Amino acid sequence: MRILRVFLRNLARTLYHMKVIAIANQKGGVGKTTTAISLAAGLAMLGKKVLLLDLDPQANATSGLGLEADSSIYYPLIGEASILDKVVSTRIDNLYMVPSGMDLSGVEIELARRDDHLTFLREMLAGVRDSSDFDYCLLDTPPSLGVLMTSSLASADEVLIPLQCEYFGLEGLAKIIHIISQIKESGAAPDLLLSGIIMTMYDGRTNLSRQVVEEVTKHFPEHVYERVVPRTIRISEAPSFGKTIFEHEPSGVGARAYYAIAHEFLERHGDEEDN
Repeated sequence: MRILRVFLRNLARTLYHMKVIAIANQKGGVGKTTTAISLAAGLAMLGKKVLLLDLDPQANATSGLGLEADSSIYYPLIGEASILDKVVSTRIDNLYMVPSGMDLSGVEIELARRDDHLTFLREMLAGVRDSSDFDYCLLDTPPSLGVLMTSSLASADEVLIPLQCEYFGLEGLAKIIHIISQIKESGAAPDLLLSGIIMTMYDGRTNLSRQVVEEVTKHFPEHVYERVVPRTIRISEAPSFGKTIFEHEPSGVGARAYYAIAHEFLERHGDEEDN
């Protein structure tokens, strides 16, 4: 039975394009990159072939996976290389990455001059979609409202928003929802979906965390993930070791939370894990 299931899944991979999901929030410090790394790793652990693109000039997703920026997304962005040529493997089975680096810091100025600054990334990803090599492509976007952020949203099928359980998180949510609406109305990505909201940095000891989760759930009941990400030291320190939370503290509450979120992600996409 499992062999048949794997065969059908591989057949489906040849018939359907992969999903591109932008992990986005224009506000910094919300757990965006941690969520991108952890979700990508969790999906890979569940048997999905995942490509993570680091589109943040700070390259935190790159260093968070213990990689050097020897191969950067910069040259594909300026049209001087194929993005598939910049894909590197990670030490996690099924997880691949296109790293970022300091050379990406000046690319926004170059890209802003292009007439197709909203759609060029979608066109760049066409080759990855057509390759049928991956089930999901996750975009770790910069915490800003620049060209890299907007083009990432315009190139995605869906947007997944990490949202910290604090008052200012609510203000940030309103802004990112507005940006998504603008991208759709521009015609660059009319079918762009808000696929989910992941509540991060949850502290169950405070009324504020609970109130923020309740407020967001009240307005977006279908979008808020059931599992919240707790505020833990282990999640915060894992990137400094170049490790995912699954490697740094595999049995900890942070790893269990992100593993549950990866399961929920697949359930929401009607995509049962292979194992």
